[in-house]
Amino acid sequence: MSHAREPETPGGLSSWLGDLDRDLGPDDGPDDVAALAAARRFRDVLGRFASGVTVVTAMADGRPVGMTCQAFASVSLDPPLVLFVPARTSRTWPLIERAGRFCVNLLAADQRGLSDVMAGRGADKFAGLDWTPSAATGSPTFPGTLGHVDCAVHAVHDAGDHHVVIGRVLDLVGTEADRPLLYFRGAYGTTR
Repeated sequence: MSHAREPETPGGLSSWLGDLDRDLGPDDGPDDVAALAAARRFRDVLGRFASGVTVVTAMADGRPVGMTCQAFASVSLDPPLVLFVPARTSRTWPLIERAGRFCVNLLAADQRGLSDVMAGRGADKFAGLDWTPSAATGSPTFPGTLGHVDCAVHAVHDAGDHHVVIGRVLDLVGTEADRPLLYFRGAYGTTR
């Protein structure tokens, strides 16, 4: 899938487009059937593109916040810019936007549990998690990731039911981990 969202509902990343398997009710007409079919096709085709899984974090009002995001990409080398794409319905994105700074944690193959926790709507997603403030923004970073990218919010663009957030890179760290956590055709995976 090339879209990302903070799923914040049971079902993890596969629930990003909503309940596509719902039963149609008596008031649903042909337009609803066509829209549902189009949404399924969109998800199925774009799900054939493997994407990495990240957790975007920030410090908001003195507390850590985070969300799972699979739409992350580099944008520019000069100046160094990256992007991520949160859903308009995200509860975490407005907190990150107000903070003005964030960190993208690049998840390793064995961090599915972290992805699932950060995809939920828990009151305190960080309870019991081991994390360290990043050097440039103080945003949470997690041990065992492939690395992290510390950013300041550079620009935000509306894009349908999502926002495209451009971050100006302030600092970045790579680690020795070398197997990424991937998302492909509605399931987690990795390489090798």
